[in-house]
Amino acid sequence: MGNLQILLRQHVGAPCRPVVKIGDRVEKGVLIAEPAGLGANIFSSVYGVVEDVRDDRIIIRPDEVQKDEYVPIPEGDKLEMVKAAGVVGMGGAGFPTAVKLGTDLDGGYILVNAAECEPGLCHNIRQIEEDCEKVVRGTKHCMEICNAAKAIFAIKKKNEKAVARLREALKGEEAITIHLLPDIYPMGEERAVVRECLGVELDTTQLPSAAGAVVCNVETLARVAEAIEERKPCFSKNLTVIGKINGGNAPHVFMDVPVGTSVGELIERSGGIDGNYGEIIMGGAFTGKAAAEEEPITKTTGGIIVTIDFPDLHGAKVGLLVCACGGSEERMRDICGKMNGVPVSVARCKQAVENKPGAPLKCERPGNCPGQAKNNIQFKKDGCEYIIIGNCSDCSNTVMGSAPKMGLKIFHQTDHAMRTIGHPLYRHLRVSKQVEQLPDGK
Repeated sequence: MGNLQILLRQHVGAPCRPVVKIGDRVEKGVLIAEPAGLGANIFSSVYGVVEDVRDDRIIIRPDEVQKDEYVPIPEGDKLEMVKAAGVVGMGGAGFPTAVKLGTDLDGGYILVNAAECEPGLCHNIRQIEEDCEKVVRGTKHCMEICNAAKAIFAIKKKNEKAVARLREALKGEEAITIHLLPDIYPMGEERAVVRECLGVELDTTQLPSAAGAVVCNVETLARVAEAIEERKPCFSKNLTVIGKINGGNAPHVFMDVPVGTSVGELIERSGGIDGNYGEIIMGGAFTGKAAAEEEPITKTTGGIIVTIDFPDLHGAKVGLLVCACGGSEERMRDICGKMNGVPVSVARCKQAVENKPGAPLKCERPGNCPGQAKNNIQFKKDGCEYIIIGNCSDCSNTVMGSAPKMGLKIFHQTDHAMRTIGHPLYRHLRVSKQVEQLPDGK
């Protein structure tokens, strides 16, 4: 195991403040940084020595022999223990879970986001398949903390084994049901989960609490259970490594990886990169970013994808269609540059809303798109030969309704990743957005 780099910003809010110094010996579960405002505690994920403390990270040299034991958090009420453990959303922006669970739902809902929406990633589904009971216990803890009367697991119908495990685990649980989702992107978006499960359309400024709900993903609920039942700090991460890996493109699922482990180490543990490659994506193909092998994983890292090389556009003019459900304009420009294209026109999906200047875009109705003909006309007028899109399943479908007729050639920002893992490209929507539900949610 190489040195661990534990970033001081692993969540929404300000970076944490270090509470250790160079030369300190640390144990697994020892607090090494604390919030300086909105945030969550950060712990050492190994036994070792602090090698360096920088503005943005703490570097720890791990001992050659690592014990399983960890330093437990103090006992307290359930919400205090979740806060003390530093649990955050383990798959999105990393909102501190204790803040989210501080909402009194007055009989509302805990919505379990088991969509695992990013194509190729499968560690959340694996968690349900292999230790469903822990997730259910975490759900019950959250129901008690938030004063929620009911809970709903939102999971894609295609995950038949996981759905069967859930049905078995939920026998006799009258307050917890299952809602089946279609296999389209982005069914895991928070407001999409609320819409699908409760039939409530939230606007781009509203939180799920406006619908009487709190949304937590599968791994977050498992970490809540660990904090309350085992007094375990949140210092490890479940994730999927997939792509151009020696031995094939099957996913490699890693559970309880120490936070701060390098991307390169996890790729090597999966078999190593198979020859030349395009890029390494940290996160998912839609919302992830290009990463170097030396970069560390955090509490929110869901995936590592090694892709095939990019096609060469030989300096062709390119239009960029930026969608709130995919990559930012910066990410789109990065991909365009790697394809040797020249961006000459940029447009936003008509449903992409910027609530505050510089804030991430939000989709007005995630997964339901009204059409993109106007943007395609702009691209054609601006002399584009190609367009790169980062749209959801339905939005990509509407692009295809007009762009080819205008002679525009289309790449989706995920194409190189999808081709690598053998997943259908995002173009036409060929599945229904409605699925038949289980009787009585079970």
